[in-house]
Amino acid sequence: MNNKEFIAALAVKTGYTQDESQKMVKTVIDLMGKSFEAGDPVPVVGFGTFEVKKRMERVMVNPSTGLRMLVPPKLVLNFKPAATIKGHVRKGGQENG
Repeated sequence: MNNKEFIAALAVKTGYTQDESQKMVKTVIDLMGKSFEAGDPVPVVGFGTFEVKKRMERVMVNPSTGLRMLVPPKLVLNFKPAATIKGHVRKGGQENG
């Protein structure tokens, strides 16, 4: 499902127009981004939790040259899915496989 399809499905489910649905999605994403900037986790009940974690500095080896390089620390976005989402993924895998 791409962004346009998601907006259209949301509009049908909620009864809002596609423009209103698009504004809602943009607002949610903007609010999540502000929370990430502040370092706060974003729990979505029944879906999972998004949080920013700090990845520590580490040494990496370039496989083609064998040179060791120092990778600086950085912030990464982490997602921990809720049990209900894990169940949907498992069901989808059983149907397709």
